[in-house]
Formats: sequence, structure tokens, C-alpha cells
Amino acid sequence: MDLDLISMATKDNLMEGFAGESQANRKYASFSEKAAEEGFTKVATLFKAASLAEEIHARRHLQVYGIPGTLENLSAAINGETEEFTHMYPEFIKQSQAEGNEDATRSFTFAMKAEQVHAGLYEKARAAVKAGKDLEVSKIFLCPVCGNVVLESAPGACPICGVPGKKFQEVTL
Repeated sequence: MDLDLISMATKDNLMEGFAGESQANRKYASFSEKAAEEGFTKVATLFKAASLAEEIHARRHLQVYGIPGTLENLSAAINGETEEFTHMYPEFIKQSQAEGNEDATRSFTFAMKAEQVHAGLYEKARAAVKAGKDLEVSKIFLCPVCGNVVLESAPGACPICGVPGKKFQEVTL
């Protein structure tokens, strides 16, 4: 469908639906893990199925809305990550510190620092795509604690959260 034929109200509804379904997807995935930890395997499986269903809904809403090309997507990702590490998370950190909530402050700080790394990696990827090339990298690794992403090889320890590099997960398609 031509995006120009979709009304602004429907575009807004698609994005609101996308946001809600995306949150439900992640929430139900976490609920599944918790139920499994507590020994409720069938409840965990039900939450997992619902999580996957919510993902289907979110992806479909975004497809109907329209997904631009990679160069535009990289620019949007850079803008989003930059907003998070320059404005959103610093405000969240300030609030959690004022409340004395160390766990929230740590969570927000890890995310803020990882988002800054993500923005830089997206910048590299955008430069490559602008040149008509893919990102020239052999491996990509993810820190399972803070979400830091590194190229080529895992560090000895995560520079953001300190987790040992051997815990980094290689990300593949």
C-alpha cells in the first residue's frame, strides 16, 4: 500500500499499536522467563507464545506503516540513540539518584552508555552504506548485561559494566 494513501490518524494508530505490541512482546518474554524460573513451564510456554504473537502484531503494524531504506533507517537509529543518551537517560539518572534508587541508576547508566556506542556504530554503518558497501566486519558481539555491542572480538571485560568478555554473545543472522 502507498504510504501516502494512509490517513494521518491511521499512521498514528499504526505507530501506537506498534509501540504497545512491542512493549507487550518484551514484557511477556520476561514473564515467560520468570514463570520458568519458578517452575511453571506451561505458563512460561504460554507467555512465550503470547510474546511471539505480539511480535507478529508489532512487525505487521510497522510493515503497513512502511519501513524506509537502510540509509534512512540508520539515520533514524542514530537520532533515536542520540536522543536517549543525551537527553532521556541523563534525566532518568538524575531522578533515580535523587530518589536513592541505585538499581535504577545502574540500569539507566548502562543503557545510556550502550546507546552512545550504538549511535557510533550506526554512524560507521551509515558511512559504509553511503559508499554503497556493507559494514566491513567479521564478527559482532553483545554484552548480555548492559547491551554494549562490539565489533570483531569481545574485550577482556566490558568497558561499560565490567562483565568478563567470555560472557559476550556473538550475534549472527
